[in-house]
Amino acid sequence: MTNTSLHKELTVFDGLIISNWDESVFQAMQAGGLTAANCTCSVWENFRDTMLNIGQWNRMFADHRNLITKATTVADIRQAKRDGKTAIVLGFQNTSAFEDRLEFVELFKQQGVGIVQMTYNTQNLVGSGCYESTDSGLSDFGHDVVAEMNRVGMLCDLSHVGPKTSDDVIRASKKPVAYSHCLPSGLKSHVRNKSDEQLRVIADHDGFVGVTMFPPFLKRGNNATVDDYVEAIDYIVNLVGEDRVGFGTDFTMGYGSKFFEYLNRDKGMGRQLTEIWQVDFPDGLESIADYPNLTTAMQRAKWSEDKIRKIMGENWLALLDRVW
Repeated sequence: MTNTSLHKELTVFDGLIISNWDESVFQAMQAGGLTAANCTCSVWENFRDTMLNIGQWNRMFADHRNLITKATTVADIRQAKRDGKTAIVLGFQNTSAFEDRLEFVELFKQQGVGIVQMTYNTQNLVGSGCYESTDSGLSDFGHDVVAEMNRVGMLCDLSHVGPKTSDDVIRASKKPVAYSHCLPSGLKSHVRNKSDEQLRVIADHDGFVGVTMFPPFLKRGNNATVDDYVEAIDYIVNLVGEDRVGFGTDFTMGYGSKFFEYLNRDKGMGRQLTEIWQVDFPDGLESIADYPNLTTAMQRAKWSEDKIRKIMGENWLALLDRVW
């Protein structure tokens, strides 16, 4: 089957996009044949500000109903594919929006939030992020949050989470958990990348790995190509098997250095956590419209059609079906 015809058939699920949401982004999603994506609507925001963000999303769903639709079930995602739209799964990259109230978890689930990262780089009430100098593990309140997320059907994401806190969540959760967007430290040593052992542990506990292409964490950095990205995905597939892997690009379409500075400061305004990177996405995947190039690169790497179907989206849907 040719690349074009195969890609049109695929269910394409991106495990993490954090872009400057507007019509041009939604048009790029459609042009790229994107079936669905975990779209960030909260990082450092509290309950009220996150609710305002969701209110903006609800307006966008109404204004761009020809392009996007809110997804709260796997059936919604399948329907979006049939309708030629992109299904949006609202997601958080932090539990800041839960504040110190367990009942907020269910309130956000009712708004369509299906994926929540436990910490974003630093310490919060739940646990420690990967840039926190001391990883104190999952707090007692954090255990309650995990249990409540399990109860309402919300995926625990561990991408930016510290190693001890991640391990605690993996073992505490009664449902599968995920690294929605990470890379292997076996290809490049970086605090945001996951060791072979971490990747095996999450897989051994029925978990999932979404592989990112964020250039600072790739082996060749800003010189990377779409083929380097496929190599990184394959590295993880070879560790955990092709049924437990998907992709999560971390596309930041439409954002500049000011936004990266906001992300890289503790709580959005505190100490700077990392250098402010110059981000050049891999050659061949510069835009959300370029997903067909990822399918082509997988074919170029001699992947089977079945493996491509799984990694491009079917594995994600199987995971969400179990969690939601």
